[in-house]
Amino acid sequence: MKELAISSLEDVGGRLPGLDLLRTLAIGLVVVFHMNLANPPAFLVPIQQCGFMGVDLFFVLSGYLIGSQLLRYYRRDATPSVRVFFLRRAFRVLPAFLVVLSLYLLLPDFRERPHLPDFWRFLTFTMNLGLHAPAAFSHAWSLCVEEHFYLVFPFLVIWLMRGASLWKSSGVVLAILVGGLLIRYLIWQQYLGPIATDANCEDLFVRRYWEFIYFPTYSRLDGLLVGVVLAAVRIFRPRWWRTAMAKRITLLIVALAMLSLAVWISWDLYAFSAIICGFPLTAIAFGLLLLAVSDLRTPVPGAALGAALAYSVYLTHKEMMHLDRVYLKGVVNFDGPAGVLVYVVTILAVGATLYLCVERPFLRLRDRILSRARAGDPNAPAIPLAVEP
Repeated sequence: MKELAISSLEDVGGRLPGLDLLRTLAIGLVVVFHMNLANPPAFLVPIQQCGFMGVDLFFVLSGYLIGSQLLRYYRRDATPSVRVFFLRRAFRVLPAFLVVLSLYLLLPDFRERPHLPDFWRFLTFTMNLGLHAPAAFSHAWSLCVEEHFYLVFPFLVIWLMRGASLWKSSGVVLAILVGGLLIRYLIWQQYLGPIATDANCEDLFVRRYWEFIYFPTYSRLDGLLVGVVLAAVRIFRPRWWRTAMAKRITLLIVALAMLSLAVWISWDLYAFSAIICGFPLTAIAFGLLLLAVSDLRTPVPGAALGAALAYSVYLTHKEMMHLDRVYLKGVVNFDGPAGVLVYVVTILAVGATLYLCVERPFLRLRDRILSRARAGDPNAPAIPLAVEP
């Protein structure tokens, strides 16, 4: 049964159709959220309003896949190599990111906003701290959160697995969850609540929201936490996982109901309820959705492609929409369906180019570098390229 729990993380042919579907959904939500449409098609209005949740889904997926990647060692009485983990992450994240960052630095027209945060803040992945919209390449904030997670999580896993116990792990999970709620509550009390109803402070309120609530790592750990917990359950409590899998339809219904509640609570991003409860509720809803579709075996048309291009599209989609508006302004009406179509075509074209020319070659180079290490370490997990976060 132990081996079943481990091997079930790898689908036939190196694909995980359920996770491909969720990653495609996540990038779709993010792209639609960032579309600048004065009169969007009716079906896009609710998606634009709650599209910011796509990032939360990315966080849940990342927590689940990275958690699986590191925790699987312990089912074979092995310890993960921090050096190898960091090497894998560097090859996965840095090449495409540095190419896009170089374009921002060298080509001012590439910037969707005039102001670009300091270069060193991108290189140190600290630009999400103290950031407030609008700024060029601001969507890299979530990559900063991911990098902070990558930096800390391997050491946390090693510490937790020394004298591992359910109570020890549960205490850490509870501390992170409650800590996030408490931090956001205190920020509201100190910085947002006192000016929430003051019309003269509306701009200041919005600025503080993005700077203190939305972008910083300390208030955005809910999704990563939920993903890691799911990975731990699947690996260390396979019986619990199988019980859940037997009720996938029920889980799906509950996930969609909870997600609807999260959308309702977070419809106004700046509301007290959204700030305090919106993030954990959204994370739990997406966690249940991941649980419901994780063992999906039938590929959904287009999902594998969307999953493969997700990272490159995420890095470049806002820039391409900006360039579309600049250079095709007199040709295309970007407030209607034609504009949406142009956005989709150009975003996919540039995302595919970045993936094929930069992202995939470096992933293959990484796999060649690590092949000897994997050959000498039978416990090393071989996460399929297509499903890495």
